[in-house]
Amino acid sequence: MGQIPDLKDQPNSKSVTHWVTKTKAFRFTIPIVVGGILATGVAAIYTLKYAQQRPTELSPSPSLPPPAIKSVTALGRLEPAGEVIQVSAPSSLEGARVQEILVNEGDWVRANQVIAVLDNRDRLQSDLDIAQKQVKIAQANLNKVKAGAKPGTINAQTAKIGRLGVESQGEKDARQTNINSLETQLIETQKAEDAKIQAQEKSIESKQAAIESQKAIMTAQVTSVNRLKEELDNAEEDFERYPKLAADGTISESEFKRRSLGVKTARGLYEEAQANLSQAQANLSQARANLSQEEAKLIEIQANKTQTLATLREKRTEAKVNRKKTEDVFQGQIKEEEATLEEIKEVRPVDVQQAEAEVERALAGVQKAQTDLKSLAYVDAKEAGQILKINKRPGAIVEQGKPIVEMGKTDQMIAIAEVYESDISKVRIGQRVTINSEGKAFSGELHGNVREIGLKIGKKDSLSTDPAADVDSRVVEVKIRLRPEDNKRVAGLTFSKVIVEIFL
Repeated sequence: MGQIPDLKDQPNSKSVTHWVTKTKAFRFTIPIVVGGILATGVAAIYTLKYAQQRPTELSPSPSLPPPAIKSVTALGRLEPAGEVIQVSAPSSLEGARVQEILVNEGDWVRANQVIAVLDNRDRLQSDLDIAQKQVKIAQANLNKVKAGAKPGTINAQTAKIGRLGVESQGEKDARQTNINSLETQLIETQKAEDAKIQAQEKSIESKQAAIESQKAIMTAQVTSVNRLKEELDNAEEDFERYPKLAADGTISESEFKRRSLGVKTARGLYEEAQANLSQAQANLSQARANLSQEEAKLIEIQANKTQTLATLREKRTEAKVNRKKTEDVFQGQIKEEEATLEEIKEVRPVDVQQAEAEVERALAGVQKAQTDLKSLAYVDAKEAGQILKINKRPGAIVEQGKPIVEMGKTDQMIAIAEVYESDISKVRIGQRVTINSEGKAFSGELHGNVREIGLKIGKKDSLSTDPAADVDSRVVEVKIRLRPEDNKRVAGLTFSKVIVEIFL
């Protein structure tokens, strides 16, 4: 403990004399005889300041004995005992909003005190109300099951079964009436269609008779035309010699005229017979066309009959199927209601157990809703302490890793000193400590004792803002408990930077 550590291992450590000369008490009480020691301290500070720049120039002074190290100095910070507590909402609520903040910065809160309310409180409270109502419903059902069915309930169920029987019979009769109507309609339609077909067949027979009559007329006309044609040809051939005979005077003029008139008459009769033949041919064609129309009409009537009868038969089949379905539905309902009647006539243990299970499930739902309301709608302090900072205000979104408030036990503050790895072996539990503010956050000194020495070596804390500081220096955190009378002085100075001197 009395030897000077290697200067390379503690580039920022300074002599205790440098620190103690800052205090008024020591400055006025130190004897003049320690001037030599002060000179030695100044030389040591100068040496430490330039040790890293000119390490090769350092050499032990053979004329001065090494001073005894009486303390270890380190930078540090003030924190509440137990460190700063980050109070956040559950990570599952990321995206929710803060509805209400119930504390102010500086307030003291007790353990489990509600600090903030989230915007899902009303919904979760509604879920709890519904769950509590479900308990009442389940409990009422349990009481009902235990009491058994009332006579009125049994009578009502019996009446319901009877009513279903009447409705079933009425529906069955209505369905049967519809089926009977369809069957009657089917028979009558078939008769009507058959009558249409018979009438159409008679019309076709009449048209066929007309065709035969027209054929006979046309045959007679053909015979008449052929006969008159032959007579005309004979008359014209015979008349060819009469103009010459008339010119020679062989026959008289009157005879010639009579012969000429005979030819004209034969031609007229022939032409008239041809006209009659053409008319007979036209009449025959028309009769045949009329027959084709009547035959097509017969085919149409037969097709309509087939389609109409098929439609009626399909409706009748569908009506029978629906009647069967309706009967089955009513029979199923009647059997179900009869089974219900048997159930309500007796109180079965299994029914009581089921009702009790429903009550237990409803109670579990209430417990879950209460837990959800407490843990998801309200943010509370897990332990007592003082509100140091409010990070979220009403309307702010809850974000993972970002606390709503920060709090700590400022009634018991501690100092955390970052002691260099090279000095930590000199530090012991219970050693006396003095603490000064680096930024003049408080006046005078704080006093305390080493309470805990860290077990992990790490880098210097990021609170350091010294641009010349070696941020890669390896340090060990040492926790110092302050005297009770000093706690109140720094209760509101969390994270304030301090200079810590540990007396060896």
